[in-house]
Amino acid sequence: MALPAKLIQEFDELVTHYPEKRAGLIPALHRCQEELGGWVSPDTMEALAEYFGLEPVEVYGVASFYPMFRLTPPGKHVISVCHNISCELRGATELMEHVCKKTGTKPYGTSADGKFTVWPVECQGACANAPMIDLDGVYHEDLTTEKVDKLLGGLA
Repeated sequence: MALPAKLIQEFDELVTHYPEKRAGLIPALHRCQEELGGWVSPDTMEALAEYFGLEPVEVYGVASFYPMFRLTPPGKHVISVCHNISCELRGATELMEHVCKKTGTKPYGTSADGKFTVWPVECQGACANAPMIDLDGVYHEDLTTEKVDKLLGGLA
């Protein structure tokens, strides 16, 4: 798989901001995940390795180390549940259990119907309004199980 020309053009500009080309790998992984289906496929990692002059295993090592990169296709809706200290103190564990039960998933898993992926995540910077989730890129704060039910109930 070759990287789309649009991404190559972005990466060509991106690497000019770093002392070494390979330093642009993490932002490039983010862009690939955003543009190429919500995950970083083995083919994408090989294409990035070629672009950055790395071995594919080096790209895999970076992508597999950081939890923000998905190495399997996500569900239609991605729910990130914050579990850092502020959210934990205000019920994040119960919220995670409720989200998993409601969606039929496990943490870091995707529902059998492919509709939901649930990820526990570290601090999302919404500590004053804990507990919170990021649903498809949108923050929802001051949550209760009832509010989660309303959020998830309207998803097709």
